[in-house]
Amino acid sequence: MSFQAYLDNIEAKTGLTPRQFIDLAAGKGFGPGTKSGEIIAWLAEDYGLGRGHAMALVHVITKGPKIDAKHVDSGRAHSDPSDTLWLEGKATNPAS
Repeated sequence: MSFQAYLDNIEAKTGLTPRQFIDLAAGKGFGPGTKSGEIIAWLAEDYGLGRGHAMALVHVITKGPKIDAKHVDSGRAHSDPSDTLWLEGKATNPAS
């Protein structure tokens, strides 16, 4: 599953876009430098997200929307067509 598909699935499950999760995380003091375990625990407790989905959000909360170029069109797990994830919601994604 691509990183973007993880984010789209999270939105479908929770009704929240990745950008909204970034804002919620910032309100809790989470951002660059936050340990992943803290964010994973919050997402599991408050939103029922499993580790894989939570890790996709950990990435955008702590590192932003850019992903490593090795994931772009790699044909492997987490392969995405772009090195930039769309955070504004699936319905507004121009690539959809």
